Amino acid sequence: MATARSRSHKHFQLDAVKIKRAQKALRAKTETEAIERALDLAIREHESNRLALEATERFVKSGIEIKDVYGTLRG
Repeated sequence: MATARSRSHKHFQLDAVKIKRAQKALRAKTETEAIERALDLAIREHESNRLALEATERFVKSGIEIKDVYGTLRG
């Protein structure tokens, strides 16, 4: 979570229903906490996707041969 020094006041027009739903889903006490948790979640998800893509690219570039022992990959 952000420290007091890294915070800044921003003014947004946001859907109040979405904020309340996020607040409930994230078990946040305040709307600000809900928004911060949602942003943290989005950042973590992006990082996870980036790492998975890098791993997939390394796997594909490795030249490993995959055998379809069950014959399910061919149409």
